[in-house]
Formats: sequence, C-alpha cells, structure tokens
Amino acid sequence: MATSYQSVSELVVTARQLYGQVFGEEAPRVAVYAPGRVNLIGEHTDYNQGFVLPMALPLVTVVVGSPTAGQDVTVLTAAEDADEPRRVDFSLPTDGSPLSPGLPSWANYVKGVIQHYRAPPVSGFRAVIASSVPLGGGLSSSASLEVAFYTFLQQLKPDDGDMVSKAVACQTAEHTHAGVPCGIMDQFVSVLGKEGHALVDQATPVPLADPRLVILITNSNVKHSLTGSEYSTRRRQCEEAASILGKDSLRDATMKDLEEARNRMDDVTYRRARHVIEEIQRTVQATEALKRGAYKEFGKLMVESHNSLRDLYEVSCRELDELVAAAIKVDGVFGSRMTGGGFGGCTVTLLQAHAIDMTILHIQVNTQTHIHIYMANVPNVSYQDYHQYTISRKEAGR
Repeated sequence: MATSYQSVSELVVTARQLYGQVFGEEAPRVAVYAPGRVNLIGEHTDYNQGFVLPMALPLVTVVVGSPTAGQDVTVLTAAEDADEPRRVDFSLPTDGSPLSPGLPSWANYVKGVIQHYRAPPVSGFRAVIASSVPLGGGLSSSASLEVAFYTFLQQLKPDDGDMVSKAVACQTAEHTHAGVPCGIMDQFVSVLGKEGHALVDQATPVPLADPRLVILITNSNVKHSLTGSEYSTRRRQCEEAASILGKDSLRDATMKDLEEARNRMDDVTYRRARHVIEEIQRTVQATEALKRGAYKEFGKLMVESHNSLRDLYEVSCRELDELVAAAIKVDGVFGSRMTGGGFGGCTVTLLQAHAIDMTILHIQVNTQTHIHIYMANVPNVSYQDYHQYTISRKEAGR
C-alpha cells in the first residue's frame, strides 16, 4: 500500500499542539501552508534557463504562529529529521543589518525569507513549523518551507501580493542563507502550482486529470543535501560550457553547437552540457506528449532522462537506479526516473491506475531499500487562496 501522510488539517493540529506546549498561551492567530513538488521531467535544467515540468504535491509545510511585541523571534520545527536544536531564538535587527546564517541549518531558510521579505521591517513573532514533505527527498522541502514562511509573514505584514516576486524572494533566500544556487522552479511551483496540473511555466498549467493515470513517488530514504559541493559544481560546469559555446545559457545551445566545440572542453564538462541540452529537448517533447495523452511516449522520455542523469550528469545512486529498474518491469508502467537534485531522494513513476498495487508490490520485493511510496495526483488539497488555512472555532478550542 501507498504510504499515508498527514493532511493540512492534521499538520495544523500538530503544529498548534506544539505551540501550546511551548508557549502556553492562546492559540496561534495565523496558519498557512505551501506544497512541495515533484518534477516529472526536466532535471537540472532550471538553473540553465531550460524547461521543466513540475507539479505541486499534497505533501505540504504548515506554519502557525502569532505576532508579538518587540523584535524577538522564536521558531520551532516539529520535523523529527531536522537538525538540532529544533528551536531558535533571535532578535530582528533594527539598524538594517542582515540576519546571519548559522546552525541549525533549517533555520537559515527562515532567516533568509525574513531577510528578503518584500515589506520590511518585520516585527517579532512566535511560530511552529510542521511538514509532510520528506526532508532531503528531492520533493522541495526547502522551497515549501520558504514559501510557507513567506506566506506567514504576509499575514503579519502584507506585501503587494505579487506572486512571481514572492517566488523570486524565496529563491534568493535559499541562495544567500542556505548556500544553494538553486533555480526558480521549486519556488514557482510552490507559489503558483495548481491542483491536478503540471506547470510548464508560471502561466501554462497542463492538466493531469485523466482518471486512468497515476503518478507514484518512491522515496529511497537516502538523504541528500544540496548545500554540499556537488550541486554547485554541476552548476559551475554548465556555466563554463555555456561560456565556451558563447551562449548566455545552455538553453540557447544545440547539440550541433556542443559537438563543434567538443575539443575545447574537457569530457566532464561536455557530458554535463550534453545532458542539459538533451534534457531541455526531452522536456519539450514530453510536454507535448502529455497534452496529447501519449503516455507511452512520455514514459520513454522519462527513462531516457534517468539514464542521462545517471550516466552524463552523474547525480543518481544505486538505490535510485534499483527503484527505476524495478518499476519499469511492471506491465502498466509507462516510465520512471529519479527526480530532484539527486544523490538520493525519490523516483517518480507514471503508470496506469490498474497497475498501482502490482507496481508497489514489485518495487517493495525487488529493492533492498527501506522505502516510502506516495500517490502524487491525489485530489487532497487546493493550493490557491494564498495558501492560507483558516483556523475554525472548534480547532481554536483544542
């Protein structure tokens, strides 16, 4: 069976209970949430200005809290996988000086969002975080946290409400305070994602409402951390390749350009660039296939994407390769691939609805990894209305 996860309402209850235990006062006045995401295809292309095809998930991050007098901030996380301590206390500077990143690492995302909030200055508050997005699983737990926290600040002190600028501010927060030079995809889909749709760009949702179609996410539970050197190294290699090709980004390059310049770059740089250029084209083809309902074609492109990420970009691992190999052997599975930054995390599998149970069983029997499996296209939660969750009177009395 697929792994169960807490709904938005259940996460709010969890966060509110921790809030009451720690602060022992009236219930928090604000509750907001933002979804994680899964990328169906188009991996390591966003920071190369290339195309992606992500969709928002029913796995979300919730933030509850209340404003306080003064400049003191207290934030707690209920996430058991978060690094210690799970409580941070700090004061907001009144002289315009920046908030410095430090430990624990999860708090750097919070500090970064405060630093880049578009309606400063922010006053003091108390807040609790709860999430169903697995940390380090390649499902954008960081972007989900950033967007949820930005939405929380919007309830305390509203900005102009511009959604694109909100996503950019959250991306900048990850750059400056988490040290991850990520693209904009994760933040965009967490802000702008629409239930039951993939998102080609900020303005073009692609429906995924076919009842015969299921998207499974399999978490290898191999943790990754994009704050390490490998992610930055891949981005630097792509920028070097674009420079050699005389392009602003690899989105503007073709395989003909790359082959003509092959003797001017080392083999590793060539392989990184080849993945990106071909992956951008695969994503264009996959988007058109999805619009036509050509799921076999889409699945074939997913497998090609995984092979490229494994062999050319070198961001897969044994556990992810095993999960993909097991999934694609099942009748009714269209395709499977690793998703997210890599070095662990999750796979995403596209399959026919009748094959769900057989696919889950086959993956569980034929892999050596302790896994969790989620159904991604579940009509469980709406992502609009500024991601604000209204606390009912009944909940407020708990």
